[in-house]
Amino acid sequence: MAIVTKEKLDRVYDAYRNGSLSRRQFIKYLGLAGASLGLIGSPFGGAVKRAWAAKSIRFDGWGGSVSEAFRKNAFKPFTKATGIEVVDGEFGDMNSFLTRVKASYPPGGEFNIAHLSAVFDYARYTDLGFSSVLNESKIPNLANVMPAMIKPLREITKGTLSAVPYDLGQTGIAYNTKHISKEKAEKLGASLLWDKSLKGKLGSWEGDFRTNMWYAALHTGQSPNNMTDLKAIWAALREQRELIKKYWASGAELMSLLANGEIYATVAWSGRVAALQQEGHPIGYLSPKGTYSWMEYLFVLKGTDLAVAQKLLNFMLEPAASIAVAEGQNYPPSLDPTKVKLTDKIKKMPAFDPTGKLDGYLFANPGYWNSHQLEWTEKWDRIKAGS
Repeated sequence: MAIVTKEKLDRVYDAYRNGSLSRRQFIKYLGLAGASLGLIGSPFGGAVKRAWAAKSIRFDGWGGSVSEAFRKNAFKPFTKATGIEVVDGEFGDMNSFLTRVKASYPPGGEFNIAHLSAVFDYARYTDLGFSSVLNESKIPNLANVMPAMIKPLREITKGTLSAVPYDLGQTGIAYNTKHISKEKAEKLGASLLWDKSLKGKLGSWEGDFRTNMWYAALHTGQSPNNMTDLKAIWAALREQRELIKKYWASGAELMSLLANGEIYATVAWSGRVAALQQEGHPIGYLSPKGTYSWMEYLFVLKGTDLAVAQKLLNFMLEPAASIAVAEGQNYPPSLDPTKVKLTDKIKKMPAFDPTGKLDGYLFANPGYWNSHQLEWTEKWDRIKAGS
């Protein structure tokens, strides 16, 4: 094996930053560097330093194409560079994973880092005592993350961080452009999901009461974070149920229903819409005022070896890894586009904000939604079942 020196690593990093070296070549070289050097100091601002003490760390994520993007573009290069294995687990939804965390012994003990979604789950894990306190000086690439994504997390944990924001998404509205014009979609907005002419061709997400209530709020002219007429919300969801062909249960099912033309309009995850568009399907994306926006973040659970976790987090926030993962999973990265040069593919993704300020993006208020979760989940389940 050729000897990789710090000077060579510096030159390679400079070549990557000025665009003369591709991300794939950079990540490949980083693996060689790790094998030759261990992880050494700059130029990676702390991500490249000696890190052989721990042999593994567990990471739980959403599975499917998202986990594949992490494995290919982050975990495997990290392991090559450090010798630290990333044990890659998967979960189906947030509630089932939280149940597993609670049941572990000690609670949360067997889990290290989780790819959680939405600020309300950050609050849930914090309230349950699963949070940690990261040493931000050990994650220098955090400086490249959009402040608008860091702020809501810091507010919950009173100035500290238990996670780093990693990607940005929306649950907007997908529609088939062969059957629904852009003009009609934009005119109706959220009410497209209640269009009686689409009876039997509408879909929605069966597993999330928030998403369904959120769009019922927009349809009835209410603020999703302050619904004042719940009777109107439930009535709208009962009305919509009669129009729905299928409540989908997974991203794969969502894509199949849209791609095969079984449904013409549905709430949809922005990353799945991007994938369908890239495959050439006639799917438009509607983001009406008040669209359900969310971030995903890498949450470090209490009891985790923070030294190892912080190495992995910083590695994953390195632009080479973060951009590659974003392109693999079709969600824009948390990197501030005013600080980091992003690719054209990312700039075309639904939910991408070129300003990095996220003005107009509406996120769920964690206190409001968490305080009603049990009551509203039970109500949604009954309505979905037809009662």
